[in-house]
Amino acid sequence: MDSAKVREFVSGMWDDSIIPELCEYIKIPAKSPLFDPDWEKNGYMDEAVALMERWCLSQPIKGMKVEVARLPGRTPLLFCEIPGDSEDTVLLYGHLDKQPEFSGWREPFEPWKPVIQDGKLYGRGGADDGYAVFGSLTAIRALQEQGIPHARCVVIIEACEESGSDDLPYYIEALEERIGKPSLVICLDAECGNYDQLWCTTSLRGNLVGTLKAQVLTEGVHSGAGSGICASSFRVVRQVLDRLEDSTTGETLVPELEPRIPDQRLQQAKAAAKVLGDMVYKKLPYAGNTRPVKTDIVELLLNNTWRSTLSVTGVDGIPAMGNAGNTLRPYTSLKLSFRLPPTGDPAAAAAAVKKIVETDPPQGADVEFKVESAMGGWHAPEVAQWLEDSMHAASREFFGADAMYMGTGGSIPFMGMLGEKFPGVQFLITGLLGPNSNAHGPNEFLHIDKGKKVTMCVSQVLADHYLHFSS
Repeated sequence: MDSAKVREFVSGMWDDSIIPELCEYIKIPAKSPLFDPDWEKNGYMDEAVALMERWCLSQPIKGMKVEVARLPGRTPLLFCEIPGDSEDTVLLYGHLDKQPEFSGWREPFEPWKPVIQDGKLYGRGGADDGYAVFGSLTAIRALQEQGIPHARCVVIIEACEESGSDDLPYYIEALEERIGKPSLVICLDAECGNYDQLWCTTSLRGNLVGTLKAQVLTEGVHSGAGSGICASSFRVVRQVLDRLEDSTTGETLVPELEPRIPDQRLQQAKAAAKVLGDMVYKKLPYAGNTRPVKTDIVELLLNNTWRSTLSVTGVDGIPAMGNAGNTLRPYTSLKLSFRLPPTGDPAAAAAAVKKIVETDPPQGADVEFKVESAMGGWHAPEVAQWLEDSMHAASREFFGADAMYMGTGGSIPFMGMLGEKFPGVQFLITGLLGPNSNAHGPNEFLHIDKGKKVTMCVSQVLADHYLHFSS
């Protein structure tokens, strides 16, 4: 493979085609069904799918078939089949649904307005994960432009990832024969420790989401008449949370949520810590004199990628400041989000949390934990030598540095599904979500140069995959 030609072709495609398409995609508020229950009526998801379908159909890739698969009541799925020079199959994955707007966007940035500044494309969904289909097909085209053989490729772009990929299993079943049995999965929907090398994800945490509600009254009463007689619902919630988490350290107290960290992952965390240094915590936009929860870089990485954590992501039953009267409120509800260890059992974790909070509630209050979703994590199989060599070679060629391994604190439900369905399949899970890229939050951006180089690396890995499996 002529690396110089790959650089030239991929860079030109990003500048002339991919970035303009991503700008149009960012303008579309294609929020995931969890955040837009009327997604089908609103039509934004179909608009985003149509944009990507048009672009795919315009690519001169030999024998490629492009379609939008639709199942009743399910979000659509973009499906591309590309014949190869061998019968082996590579599955490339991404998603096109988006998180909601969130607040705190700095001028001149907005969630649905693409802005390019300092080599970064700002706007919701560009880095998470709109670029995936463009990068995947461009990597394949870069090989075909040079007449370099590659395996059969299948590209799947779902529209429900940010809602837990609830619709995806139905499509995998419906398309099972056409997908085949992949020997390699490439996922362009992951974090990276920096923008200076290829990062390979080795594990993903699971996620348990539910609503904790504590109710003490059937209706609000004057705080002067009721306080001191009836417990505050907020105080009840505080006591219940103390059963789940040490409020001083943030360590979870539920045995079913505790991990066993493999030694290999510990050693990889130590290697990543040496490369990243204090960027591990300095990448976050702290307010005032806020400090990280620990000073040990390795411990912070393990906290973020292997250990369970609890975040309160929403609240109900508490009025806004302007409507807050002197009232003892009847209830407090909190949306709880637990990140679970990659190898944990989500069903056991959900049952344990529910039992702990509902058993013998403080003051006999009506306390309920309603589980909304419980998704398992993912732990990568041992990397095959050919793939490890290929990733390092690609990273050195296009970034000038070795590839690195790290766990990721978030979830990609599809990876767990594939790991169960295709035992032994190899994975390259990588992406553009580096320091300050802020997916899901304000000021999300796509690092353009990183996007180009990751695409180049995918081309290299596809070429090496063919050589390995055809030899």
